[in-house]
Amino acid sequence: MASSKRRRLTVQFGAVVVALGLAACTGTTGPAPSSPGSTAAEPTATFNFGTSSMPLGLDPALTSDSESYRITRQVLEGLVGVDGETGQTTPLLATEWKDSNNGLSYDFTLRSQVTFHDGTPLDATAVCANFDRWFSFSPELRKQAPGISFQSVFKAYSDAPVFSIFKDCKVVSASNVQINLTRPFTGFLKALTLPAFAISSPTALAAQKANVLDQVRNGEAISTYASHPVGTGPYEFSAWDDKQVTLASYKNYWGNRGQIATINFIPYDRAETRQQALLDGKIDAYDLVTSGTFDQLVKKGVQIIQRDPFSVMYLGINQAVAPLDKPEVRQAIEMAIDKESLIRKFFIDNTTQASQFVPPKLSGFNNNAPSLGYNPDKAKELLSKAGYKGEELKFYYPLNATRAYMPTPEKIYAEISRQLVAVGFNIKPVPVDWEDGYLQKVQSPGDRALHLLGWNGSYADADNFLGPLFGETRAEFGYSDSDVFHKIERARAMPDGDERNAQYQAINADIAASVPAVPIAFPISALALSDKVESYPASPVLNEVFTNVRLKP
Repeated sequence: MASSKRRRLTVQFGAVVVALGLAACTGTTGPAPSSPGSTAAEPTATFNFGTSSMPLGLDPALTSDSESYRITRQVLEGLVGVDGETGQTTPLLATEWKDSNNGLSYDFTLRSQVTFHDGTPLDATAVCANFDRWFSFSPELRKQAPGISFQSVFKAYSDAPVFSIFKDCKVVSASNVQINLTRPFTGFLKALTLPAFAISSPTALAAQKANVLDQVRNGEAISTYASHPVGTGPYEFSAWDDKQVTLASYKNYWGNRGQIATINFIPYDRAETRQQALLDGKIDAYDLVTSGTFDQLVKKGVQIIQRDPFSVMYLGINQAVAPLDKPEVRQAIEMAIDKESLIRKFFIDNTTQASQFVPPKLSGFNNNAPSLGYNPDKAKELLSKAGYKGEELKFYYPLNATRAYMPTPEKIYAEISRQLVAVGFNIKPVPVDWEDGYLQKVQSPGDRALHLLGWNGSYADADNFLGPLFGETRAEFGYSDSDVFHKIERARAMPDGDERNAQYQAINADIAASVPAVPIAFPISALALSDKVESYPASPVLNEVFTNVRLKP
């Protein structure tokens, strides 16, 4: 840490505001939506926002990148939204819904007079076109885009319908749509708040061949549509070049249009350059303040908002690579890592150690999840017992990237690598630029042994963490535990309550015991704001729509 005096803050589920010499900020959600034709003032402001990298693609159905989601949340909307502070489900494109068949059918009433940015209407046919598209993703496309959320949520596609939770989408009337499931899924409505399930214009999807990933941008295979999304959101896509992504206020938006007419998302791959851009007046806000720059901002009186921790950073372990298939070797890796030292050096204060993958504020968190702890001597003993002979282990880590769960990956890699070498591991560094397909490389089959990554939650349910990471066989970990898969599948269908919580707690314990990856921290993330910002809708689930940014008069 840049300062030896640790800052102690009371953290709620929401944004924590640090008033630092200038005006304070709040995490308010803004006024209620207005209807088209409202007398609200026309947006006029330009807002420059500093990001940590370019998006990896702007088709949210095919990417799980947080910088991509930051932009698509402005452009596209789902049937239901998520409260930025509580993570609970709220109306969005659907004004109301009901469970009409004991968790197997959900009827949605659509908001009236809503149009996509291309002028086509939002109706039940458009909604079903999107669900049918996701359900019918081809094996070839799924291989090109391994981070698809549909599979982690609904488990299978139309080529294996018996295994899929999704059954079909039916048009009841122009303003009423029914989604049917093959079996109950308690988190269904919350899952629909994921950016991946935002509704795109079917006309634009077809015209821009959304399912044909014949382009490469920032190391990722994308379609033409993924470089020009068309939704119903408050901002429409304007441009994406080498320097920034630009959005413009959609004049026919059904709700509140806020104060901002133009948003420019400008990437700065280093925390120091983001900080300097803010101080120089080039940007109005930026995300992912790091511990190394936090105190400098404090001294300069800059406004900072901290989010409640809702992500986990982990060291991924690929069991498909020997000798990581041996539990003793994986246990030795966990015992070699001094999590407290890592947190103290590289994370914002109030970041806590992780011994599991579910954050402590969620039901299902297990206070007694087994943790091997930091024990380098025991790690050496386990390596000897496992017969480790110094085999080279390729350790992948990203360059030029900052994420809410991973503030300074190069430095974190260096420290973890040093700790692993100290107990006898033979580590080969494999740095990969984030925009050169890092996610694709670590989530696909390969010869890597270790990698740095994390997961940011999108809604308040333990399944949002455990399901995508450990609910099925994943190339990222080479992990295949049918017992855990079955337990997660069972927990998903259980009604909310103590029994479901106990099931997830047991799952947490099982995962911790087998060490498919090493959870390291539940990080605090923070934004820095210029003087022109009165309030910013900071959200632990990153549901931060810029119509809710309030600027000073």
